[in-house]
Amino acid sequence: MKIHIADHPLITHKLTVLRDERTDSPTFRRLTEEIVTLLAYEATREVKVESVNVKTPVAMAQGLHLAKPKPVVVPILRAGLGMLEGMSRLIPTAEIGFLGMVRDEKTLQATTYANRLPEDLTGRQCYILDPMLATGGTLVAAIEFLLAKGATDITAICILAAPEGIAVLEKAFANSKVAIKLVTGALDEKLNEHGYIVPGLGDAGDRLYGVV
Repeated sequence: MKIHIADHPLITHKLTVLRDERTDSPTFRRLTEEIVTLLAYEATREVKVESVNVKTPVAMAQGLHLAKPKPVVVPILRAGLGMLEGMSRLIPTAEIGFLGMVRDEKTLQATTYANRLPEDLTGRQCYILDPMLATGGTLVAAIEFLLAKGATDITAICILAAPEGIAVLEKAFANSKVAIKLVTGALDEKLNEHGYIVPGLGDAGDRLYGVV
């Protein structure tokens, strides 16, 4: 398993504003999209491409375009929806699947309540969007769900991660032969007794869309 912690001043700057409890939801959503676009740039370094020739106004030129089958972007509902626009801005031709997962606040275990994904993900590069890697339970369950559908190339994009969540992820897939990668904007200090990232930024879903 590969782990990439983005080290870029623009990401750190935007994260600082995102963390601020005074930041309102419209600003939070806009910054989330911007951060995800920057993270997606790192996450797609190994996206599958094919050679192609095009005719410029001057001469023929050799270039690349995305290979088929198209990548699949999978936001985890509901907070992952706030990351979708930022990812789609970079790969507008990718197909979008949805995975609804909820974490039990007592057991911290994740369960699936909605699934809108292709039945067969064989040969597809999958990009999971989930703002927070806290306990790791939700992301592990999401990756296992995609593996069961045949995925063999999975990249998770998280705005923030906790050491405990990364450890859970590494343990869960230590012996996996599947290419799994995590790209995150920052590695925070720890989890608190409620399973929240410290210092974190609070509940990403609530800050994106309000408390409902």
